[in-house]
Amino acid sequence: MRVLGLGDNVIDRYTHTGIGYPGGNALNFSVYARLLSANTAYLGVFGDDSAAGHIRRVLEAREIDTSHCRVVPGENGYANLTIEQGERRFIDSNAGGIRQTTSMDFVLNDMPWLSQFSLIHTSAYSYVDELLPGLGLLPGSLSYDFSDDFDAGKIGPLCRRLDYGFFSCAERSIEETRAILETAWHAGCRLPVATRGAEGALLFNGSIWISQPPEIITPVDTLGAGDAFITAFLLAHVEGNTLSQSLRQGALFAAEICLTEGAFGEGLPY
Repeated sequence: MRVLGLGDNVIDRYTHTGIGYPGGNALNFSVYARLLSANTAYLGVFGDDSAAGHIRRVLEAREIDTSHCRVVPGENGYANLTIEQGERRFIDSNAGGIRQTTSMDFVLNDMPWLSQFSLIHTSAYSYVDELLPGLGLLPGSLSYDFSDDFDAGKIGPLCRRLDYGFFSCAERSIEETRAILETAWHAGCRLPVATRGAEGALLFNGSIWISQPPEIITPVDTLGAGDAFITAFLLAHVEGNTLSQSLRQGALFAAEICLTEGAFGEGLPY
């Protein structure tokens, strides 16, 4: 199986240690999928600074295909955060850096290459919503992470194109979470899933609800846990596992990633 993470890449800068780690939802998906033995590519835009150079070297060392990425002059994306009792807390960011002024319309110029992937995953902070109609025409499955601050009014228009939709609902009630997943399913998303922090995950397939409790661990760093859950769930399901088995794989891998500093290590002073 060949899979693609499309969109954001950043350096997660830990203000309490002065160490920066590669991250970003789409980038994390590519790295996590590689850790789970998938044939993986990443497609995005890099700046030309030292932070971007570090990320690119990490991807090359991990044998992740970046052949279709672009490098443009300017500052790469970064986020500032800290860790409090194992829980990551975001402080601020440069909102994607050079990505703010660099369109990713070029992505759709090579549909034959994109057609090679069984699965493409992207996200709200990848800023590629306008590409979803084109990506939805590809033979592989399309997945999208709405994150936690999504606009409810955009769920319907975006979900028309999606096979999988993920919503971070740790701060929402179970009633509100169920309503969000029902809205996504009725809009066309085949499998909407909500992650709810310590409450685990919830999936709706149009007829049944399936819940998955989290693995109980003492986390070192929760950064990347949601992305890890998404990646392991997607790979398991696309490979033919049941929904319950796939949710379980997501929970197990998320717990594993919580024992690593940064999204997947590879830190350097910034």
